[in-house]
Amino acid sequence: MSRQVSSTQVPGTEAKVPSIGMMRPGGGGANRFAPGAKPRNARSTFLRIVKIYMRWAKSIILAMLLTAVSSLISVSIPYFVGKAIGTFEMADRTVDREMLAWYLAIIAVLHSVNWLVSSVNGVIMLRVSQKLVYTLRRQVFEKMQKLPLEFYDTRSHGDTMSRITNDVDNISTTIAQTTTQLLSSILTLAGSIVVMVRLNLPLTFVVLLCVPLVALLTRVIASRSRAHFLAQQRNLGMLNGVIEENILGLKMVKAFGRQQDVLEQFKEINEKLNESSTRAQIWAGYMMPLLNVINNFIFTVTAITGGILSVGYGLPVSTVVSFLSYSKQFAHPLNAVAGMFNTIQSALAGAERVFEILDCEEEKPDSENAVDMQRPRGEVAFENVCFSYDKTTPVLKNVSFNVRAGEVIALVGETGAGKTTIVNLLMRFYDADEGRILIDNMPVTDLKRNSLRKCFSVVLQDTCLFTGTIMDNIRYSQKDATDEQVIEAAKIARAHDFIVRLPNGYNTMVSGATDNLSQGQRQLIAIARAVLCNSPILILDEATSSVDTKTEKDIQRALLSLMKNRISFLIAHRLSTIRDADRILVISNGEIIENGNHESLMNRKGHYYKMVMSQMGRAVE
Repeated sequence: MSRQVSSTQVPGTEAKVPSIGMMRPGGGGANRFAPGAKPRNARSTFLRIVKIYMRWAKSIILAMLLTAVSSLISVSIPYFVGKAIGTFEMADRTVDREMLAWYLAIIAVLHSVNWLVSSVNGVIMLRVSQKLVYTLRRQVFEKMQKLPLEFYDTRSHGDTMSRITNDVDNISTTIAQTTTQLLSSILTLAGSIVVMVRLNLPLTFVVLLCVPLVALLTRVIASRSRAHFLAQQRNLGMLNGVIEENILGLKMVKAFGRQQDVLEQFKEINEKLNESSTRAQIWAGYMMPLLNVINNFIFTVTAITGGILSVGYGLPVSTVVSFLSYSKQFAHPLNAVAGMFNTIQSALAGAERVFEILDCEEEKPDSENAVDMQRPRGEVAFENVCFSYDKTTPVLKNVSFNVRAGEVIALVGETGAGKTTIVNLLMRFYDADEGRILIDNMPVTDLKRNSLRKCFSVVLQDTCLFTGTIMDNIRYSQKDATDEQVIEAAKIARAHDFIVRLPNGYNTMVSGATDNLSQGQRQLIAIARAVLCNSPILILDEATSSVDTKTEKDIQRALLSLMKNRISFLIAHRLSTIRDADRILVISNGEIIENGNHESLMNRKGHYYKMVMSQMGRAVE
């Protein structure tokens, strides 16, 4: 599960610089599904869906057999209708009642069996389609756990959520609706042609006139509507992103009186969605009326031709009636196939968006020789480390420092100087472009990521709570911890007192999206989580920024025991938080410009001295 924290921006790269574990709502990022775009390879996408679909081959084969039976029945019914008409003798105005009853009984049985087979087939396909939804969503969510943070830093939350919900639903709907219909249509067409050729060849050619007409119509409309369906999916993702951002940031919207601006933003994107959806549906809507025109035209030509052949060449009326039925039945599967293109276009657009996530490059795997850390001491070394998020604007430039076990290191500097980037690289959320990062004299690239990240206890400025109880959220860092250990960690973090005053105490339900706790209380829970983790390296990124000064001092005293015999990285702006650190690294424009404790840096009267004086409200000469 991803961790969500604050953003520390680097000048000139505001849109690209993430912070620890960040998934930034509303992030930009290139999207190739722009209005007017077309699928790179619709055929490849379709075959890929089929490949996933065939995991349930037994059910699919059974559905195909049932579809074949249904198609055979559908082809047989017009034949027996013609036979029933043939029981009437026009010359002497008599009817073979026994044969008529027999044919009517056969027709009734065929319709009943066809209904039963189609119902069973529908249930099978619905189950398969739901399994497909389950599998795709699971694959996408599993993939999201393996993607690098860069993926989330360049994409909107709402768009990603839309892909895993709306787009997957579109795919499953297509599978359920079109697969058996397509197969049934093909078999019905083939069977109808065989029977018609045996009955009468000239009338068969008349009925087949609809094939090129339907093919031409489908091609023209599909080429016009595809781009609009893609734009519809893209705009839907953008709309989801706007909705999510404004729900999460509703307090800020109201606080700054931006309701009207938000409405305008929503209106603009909603209008784009409305426009693309309307155009897609309009083009798709042309299909059925025009198909009906073609059907009626073919029916009329078949009736006229059949009448001429019947009067002038002795063609039995029963054969003409059968052909009239076949002309309608022949057109029906063509209509069905053509009508499916609406759903198919939408599904292919959604499938490409889903597969785009599945095809994204994952976080680089651990090297073959990667090892687990054994009893880590937590000593850290940076050796000439250079890094850039966008590979063009440097964020860190030849950063080098060493930290011994038990030291408390403070990272200070202006916003965007590179403080959080150092921690990102240390935890290997990103890999350095140049230089080496070592823990206990071992390069982090030679360590397994899971083992490496167990070395860290992390407390961030923007606390991420997950849906569950307070007890569950503190236990998140150590899932096997007992209730007593959780409570003890909360006491150390000074969170116990406010927790027990809540109506349900440690069983109070919280989540990342609700505000039933203050920001300071949420931060105390995060500190308790880090205390419980008890890892050799402690990272506090503005960890006490949301608590009052008295509580901050209590927490600092409580953390003193936690900091013993382990490295602590403090990222803070408050002087009270950093002045007692063993060493302070002053970072500016991606470089360490000063290094020392509070007293030595103040005596030096350099950059750090000016920062402190400025914070204290004193002028610096």
